[in-house]
Amino acid sequence: MLGLLGFYDEFDNRSGRPNGSIHAAVRPVGEPDEADLVAYLDAGHVLIDVMEAGHDVITGDAHRNSAGCSSLVTDGAWLWRQDFSHYLETHHVSLPDVFVEHVRGLNHQMPTITVAEFAPHYDETMPLVGWASAVPWTSTATVLVPEPRAVTDRAQSRNRPHGSWGRPRKPRRLPRT
Repeated sequence: MLGLLGFYDEFDNRSGRPNGSIHAAVRPVGEPDEADLVAYLDAGHVLIDVMEAGHDVITGDAHRNSAGCSSLVTDGAWLWRQDFSHYLETHHVSLPDVFVEHVRGLNHQMPTITVAEFAPHYDETMPLVGWASAVPWTSTATVLVPEPRAVTDRAQSRNRPHGSWGRPRKPRRLPRT
């Protein structure tokens, strides 16, 4: 079975989720290598891409992973929601020591997944996170190779302009009164 990260009660409005309440996981500061851990989570292999929009369940705000927030991502050993990196980066949610050691042992580099070895773990885990209908996993690929991904930090996502990235926006004029 895959290890589970970020499957909190508040995401489904019901208790008994694998990782309990997110409020119990929030910490004032994160791991010393938190930025690398966030980048690792962002680089995961997307297993199920969900087209939806969500918000931060603690603040109510939109965030950089709001679009497709409950899409499922893996590294072959662990499974997490796409928005889990936001909660790590913003609220410094606690991580299992085993996961942190696993990622550090990989030098924060997303591994390639051999599908034949991974599929049984996927089939065993998906019903636990509410995706029993996604079993068994069928894939035409024999390996999943990590793709390079551009990661925007929180400051960039908050200040993203509506329009061209190449030229600055004109300041808005205030109406005369």
